[in-house]
Amino acid sequence: MFEVQYSLPGDAGYQARLYPPPEAIDPNPPTHSLLGRKIETLADVIAHYTLSSLICDGIAIVDGSLSVTADQGRHTIRFTAQPGSETAAAAFAVMHPRLLDDAHAGQAMRGEDLLRSLTLAWNPMAGYPVNTNPKDGDCKWRLFLPLGMGMVNHRAVTLLHYPPYAAMVRADYLHNMTLERWQRLLTCNDLTGDEHWRYDTFVDVNPIAAPGSGQSEYPNDYFPIMMASAFFDADPGTPGGNYIRSMLDLLLNPPSTAGRKYTLPLLIGGSDSYDPQAPGWFRVRFKDVMPQDHTKIPAGSPGIPQARVLQAGEIRLLPDSPRPTPYMIVNHMIAAGVEGRCTANPAAPPDIRLFEAQDLVAAAFLKEYADNPDVDPLTARSRACAKWFGNAEGTGAPAPADPELRLRLCALAQVDLFFDSDTIAPVYSYDEAYARCKAQGGVSGNPCACGIAPPNQPCDQ
Repeated sequence: MFEVQYSLPGDAGYQARLYPPPEAIDPNPPTHSLLGRKIETLADVIAHYTLSSLICDGIAIVDGSLSVTADQGRHTIRFTAQPGSETAAAAFAVMHPRLLDDAHAGQAMRGEDLLRSLTLAWNPMAGYPVNTNPKDGDCKWRLFLPLGMGMVNHRAVTLLHYPPYAAMVRADYLHNMTLERWQRLLTCNDLTGDEHWRYDTFVDVNPIAAPGSGQSEYPNDYFPIMMASAFFDADPGTPGGNYIRSMLDLLLNPPSTAGRKYTLPLLIGGSDSYDPQAPGWFRVRFKDVMPQDHTKIPAGSPGIPQARVLQAGEIRLLPDSPRPTPYMIVNHMIAAGVEGRCTANPAAPPDIRLFEAQDLVAAAFLKEYADNPDVDPLTARSRACAKWFGNAEGTGAPAPADPELRLRLCALAQVDLFFDSDTIAPVYSYDEAYARCKAQGGVSGNPCACGIAPPNQPCDQ
C-alpha cells in the first residue's frame, strides 16, 4: 500500500478562507454525502472535497483511510492509495497544495480583498432577498474555489461565469441540472463509464458563489466582464489578483500532459444571448490572437476581435507559457434548456436542434483530444462539426450522417424541451426521450416532429 501525507498551505486564517464553513451546508449531511456522516468541522469540509477530487481523478484509496487533522489551524491530509493508483496519488499530493497556495487560490483572495475595500462593490444587495426561493433568503456572496474536482487525471477544463450559491450550500458543484446535461452530451459522444468524471473540472472567471441567474437575482451581467478583468485577472504591479490565468495554467498542465504539443483543451462556456461573461473576458484578454471581422472596417485597420460559439484555435495563457492551449467557445451548458425551442428554422437560434448540435460538437471536440492529444484545434473542430452537422464548418441545419446520432440528438432535445417546473426536473429521462424519438420519427431523429414537439411550438409535418 502507498501512504500519502501532505499539508495544505497557509496559516489558520488563510485555510479558513479556502473552504466553505460547515454551518453553511444544507442539508447536512449533503445529499451526495461522501463521508457518510454530518460535516461538523473545517477538517470535515476539507475531507469531503478531497474525497470528491480523488473520485473524479479515479484514484482508488483504502476505505476509511482518508483523514484530515488540524494542528493550530493548519490541516494535514493522509490517505492510503490502492495498488495501481500510486503514481496518480503522488501527483495529487503535489497538485492539491499548489491549487490552494498563494500563487493560485491566493490570487482569488486578493481579488476579493480589493472588491471588499471598495464602497458597494461587494454584495451591495446584502440583507435583501433577490429571488422568490425561500432557501436563498437574503443575498449572500462568498469566495468559492474549484473544489472537489479532478486535478491530475482530468482531460479538459471548462471556463464558466460564476458558481451558484446553491452549489456551495449543498457542498457539491457536480450534481445539478447543468452538469447532468453535460454528462448526457459526453455519453452521446461515447465518453462513458468513469470517463465522464474526467471532464468535470471547472474554473469561473468570477470565483464568487452568489444566487444563480436562473433564480432571477441581479441581471445576468451583474458580474460584468470588467469585474473578472479588474479583480481576478490583474496584471503584475496592479491591484487585485491574477487568479483566472494562474488557475487555468495550473489545471491545464497536469503531469499527464508532459511531452505533449498542447496543454489540455479548454472550453469557454457562454454566448452573446446567454451568460456572455466567460467568452467576453476571453475575447478581451486574448484580443490580439482572436479571429477578426473586417466587414465594413477600413483596409489596413484591425478588425473586430471575435468570440463566437464553435470558434476554435490556440492561445498561450501567459506570455511565458511553454505550450499553447487549444480552445473552443461553446454555449453555456444549460442554455439549450433555457432558450431552445422548436422553430421553423433549425439552422438559426433559438432552434433546439441547433443548440443540441452545437453542444454535442463541444463534447466531440474534447473526444478528439482524448483520442489524439496533439491534434490541431481546427482539425478537431472540423471533425466534430462533420459528426453532428454533416459539414466541417458547423453551419446550416444539423444533419448527422449516422441515423443513431440523429436519434441521440433528438433524445437530448426532448429532455431539454420538456421540463416540469414543479419538480424542477426533466419530464422524460434520456431513455424515455430516445424511445419517443424512435417511435415518432424512426431514424429521422427530429425532436420537432408533430406528435413529439411541445404544445404551442411549431412542428414539422
